[in-house]
Amino acid sequence: MYKTLLVDSPADHVRRITLNRPDVMNALNTEMGLELREFFRQCDYTEEPDTRVLIITGAGERAFCAGGDLKQRQGMSDSDWRHQHEIFEDAFGHLRRFPPPIIAAVNGMAMGGGCEMAVACDLIVASENAVFAQPEVRLGIMPGAGGTQNLPRRIGPGRARDMVFTGRQVKAEEAFQWGLADRLVPHDTLMDEALALAVTIAKNGPIAVQQAKKAINWGLDLSLDAGLMLEVAAYNVAIPSEDRHEGVNAFNEKRPPNFRNR
Repeated sequence: MYKTLLVDSPADHVRRITLNRPDVMNALNTEMGLELREFFRQCDYTEEPDTRVLIITGAGERAFCAGGDLKQRQGMSDSDWRHQHEIFEDAFGHLRRFPPPIIAAVNGMAMGGGCEMAVACDLIVASENAVFAQPEVRLGIMPGAGGTQNLPRRIGPGRARDMVFTGRQVKAEEAFQWGLADRLVPHDTLMDEALALAVTIAKNGPIAVQQAKKAINWGLDLSLDAGLMLEVAAYNVAIPSEDRHEGVNAFNEKRPPNFRNR
């Protein structure tokens, strides 16, 4: 269905998007932006209840995503540049609002928009070959797909300023120490590790996981009191669900639960 993406289901309730332009380090061009946007529109959770976790990774050995395709952008008018960026804004907005958890499996370079895509995900599993950077200022532009917002929320404003103002590259070990990467794994086992994490999450109650994600992500922008109110509201969504009854019954009957997202 897609020219720049590979989409598959490597395990029950787990879907995977592979950015598939390895010859240009999976750089974001207009077509990839449109296809990412279309994927998230079609995979709306109300229409795709089987998807409980999504993995995003990059094709090839060199890169997760090298950011915007500057060769395509060469000679663009200001209006064309803005129009393309609106497509990326929309695609990344859909990604951030996707109800199930998203894991970025970062297999190499995550530059510019690639770094912004990774930090828009809920969890980052990084290979020892991963490198993160927001180098936009070196080109006379700045991060414009969440880098100035999601990055400081993940690693703190000081370290985000360090990355954004200098454009320097942060290698995997430093990224892990900063909390930019949540897990650091050998390169050869990256996908196995990311998939194992996804399967572990997918086995849990999907309504509960979605509501926990909402409470964490939305709560970051609230006061503690407002965040606690949000938490209770999210908690109360899970209480009347069939899955809550199934989870308690399975525990007492000493068997694995069979969650049905109801």
